[in-house]
Amino acid sequence: MAYLGNVPARSFISFERQVFTIVNSQTAYTLSHSVTNENDIRLVVNNVVQEPGSGKAYTATGTTLTLSAALVNGTDEMYCVFLGRATATNAPGAGSVGTSQLADLNVTTGKIAADAITNAKIADDAISDEQLDPTVITGQTAETSIATDDLILLSDTSASGALRKMTRANFVSGVGGTNTPAFFARNTSNQAFSNGATTQISFPNEVFDTDNAFASNGFTVPSGEAGKYYFYFTFAYVNPNETDYRIVYIVKNGGNQVEIQLRAVDMDRQTITGSAILDLSVGDFIDLDFYQNSGSSIDSMAIGGNAVQFGGFKILT
Repeated sequence: MAYLGNVPARSFISFERQVFTIVNSQTAYTLSHSVTNENDIRLVVNNVVQEPGSGKAYTATGTTLTLSAALVNGTDEMYCVFLGRATATNAPGAGSVGTSQLADLNVTTGKIAADAITNAKIADDAISDEQLDPTVITGQTAETSIATDDLILLSDTSASGALRKMTRANFVSGVGGTNTPAFFARNTSNQAFSNGATTQISFPNEVFDTDNAFASNGFTVPSGEAGKYYFYFTFAYVNPNETDYRIVYIVKNGGNQVEIQLRAVDMDRQTITGSAILDLSVGDFIDLDFYQNSGSSIDSMAIGGNAVQFGGFKILT
């Protein structure tokens, strides 16, 4: 047979009952459940059912029950039955409440136990800076020194910004850089230079060459090492007589030159020193040339390998 309205209960039900403690001269009592009006309860005084309504035995609204006359403690007894709060004696079965029985946005924080939400219940990338309290960091005591094994948190751009940890020792080793490529070369033998000619200065003895970039008496900028470089040299030579010029050139790619010159004076030996900063591209070649117009060939002086030398290194910027 079909029914209109609520489906009839299929099991025994009971109505909740509230017993009151009588207070002399008191007509207002508090109900344990809120009601719409007095018709939602049946009030029994001294085992007699009372008539509800204004001007009758009692009225009720919300959780307030109001009697028309006060009762006497120790003499009178009173209880009520909540007619509008029929409760099934059968509790929901274990696992019987599903998501469809829960209203959207209806679970409050009060229903969630402390520390109940674990990492497995948080979606990847679900927590943003909106959920983070900046005082977690700013509220901490500032460190005045860092131990070698202290950890530093950083974002790895090569891994889509994944967070990584690094010890101070590893962090420091990855900061900054070295002034390389770098080289230093000498000539430990005398070299002859013709009159009125520009001649490349030879440097057959390498002291060091970090990137194997020094060859053919000059330096070639390696792949990936474009930038600003500092070059320096010392060049000593025999000066047999007074003349016009002795010039050392720092030469770029056999053409552009940085001129460092010394007008000759009447001395047996002379030394020219100089340096330059050049902005270079990969593949640029730098060497030294010497020009003299003494009227005859002159020789460089290889004094213990320290009188004719050439070096350079990349500048960190």
